[in-house]
Amino acid sequence: MTSATATKAATKRDPVLKRTLRSGYRWTQAATVLTASRDRGVEPRVYYGGARAGDRGGPLVKVKRLRQFFPEHKRRFNLAYVLSNTPYLPAFALRALKSRGIPIVHNQNGVFYPAWYDGDWQGQNARMALSYMSADHVFFQSDFCRRAADEFLGPRQGAWDILHNAVDTDHFSPSPAGAEHDPNAPVLLITGKLTHHLFYRIDSTVRGLALARETGLKARLVIAGSLDSETQTRTRSLAESLHIADAVTLTGPYTQSAAPDVYRGADIYITTKHNDPCPNAVIEALACGLPVIYSDSGGVPELVGPDAGVALSCVQGWEKPSAPDVNDIADAMVNVAKCRPAMTQHARQRAVQSFDIRDWIERHRQVFTELLEKRS
Repeated sequence: MTSATATKAATKRDPVLKRTLRSGYRWTQAATVLTASRDRGVEPRVYYGGARAGDRGGPLVKVKRLRQFFPEHKRRFNLAYVLSNTPYLPAFALRALKSRGIPIVHNQNGVFYPAWYDGDWQGQNARMALSYMSADHVFFQSDFCRRAADEFLGPRQGAWDILHNAVDTDHFSPSPAGAEHDPNAPVLLITGKLTHHLFYRIDSTVRGLALARETGLKARLVIAGSLDSETQTRTRSLAESLHIADAVTLTGPYTQSAAPDVYRGADIYITTKHNDPCPNAVIEALACGLPVIYSDSGGVPELVGPDAGVALSCVQGWEKPSAPDVNDIADAMVNVAKCRPAMTQHARQRAVQSFDIRDWIERHRQVFTELLEKRS
């Protein structure tokens, strides 16, 4: 076991250690801000406020994609890019950036509220709001994210626009022409980090699958991603109780490089997550030509649009999560299986036109340049 792995395991066992390490990391980022020099050029030299890059998890992937085009500079930078999911800069560090004329760009994803977070959601929102209110420009990942920020972070002054997440549509692409897909035996796919508090996603989908199979649809479900032990056990027990254990497969975590093959191995993507802000996985699925069955909440309706999937009605709200009715889920599985060829074309077209990484990067470049030219 490496030292990093051992530390991660220790923090899971010890919440106090976890809080201590996080506090120490925030102080490290504050020191970076206070000791770094300001670059006065107009070519973006970006500091990411302590957010790390990686292959798994939305913030990690986002930073990795940005750093390919805007490498990080920690000793001499002229712009700070901060993510709502990784609020590592304390208030005095943000004030120091402002006083030195270094623009702050804030990427706003979801907020905290009782329906998905059972801790101190008010305190978490207060921490998130520090950079949100300090920012010279805010990128909202969806219009839903904008509305949620208005509701829980409060109104702000300053420039903003909605910039949905994006993917490399050359990397995420459909199966080769001629690949075999049995229309009466579609493979449905769920992805993500699925812990016990998100089990309702699996529960609703597996129950819907059981009903769809009763109509004669020989559908199967693949669940790809990181599942804790409790969720794995509950999933297998549920499938066995519904007599569809042979139709539900858990394949485990995967990396971004392997992700396209995960999607290409499926026919339909399904997500019943409540109020999902702007999931990368949905965009990746669309880019690979997968129609999407989804809970009609959060930012997902903005991503899928009218022709690339089926929205499932559910109870709206901030207090508790709501999954669609399992009968509606089953009907959607049957109907999308019938309409899959046309929906596949719409899904791919929508991803290329609306969520290509090159357009996403260009919009970042435009905003960065505008802010830096104003400060030069």
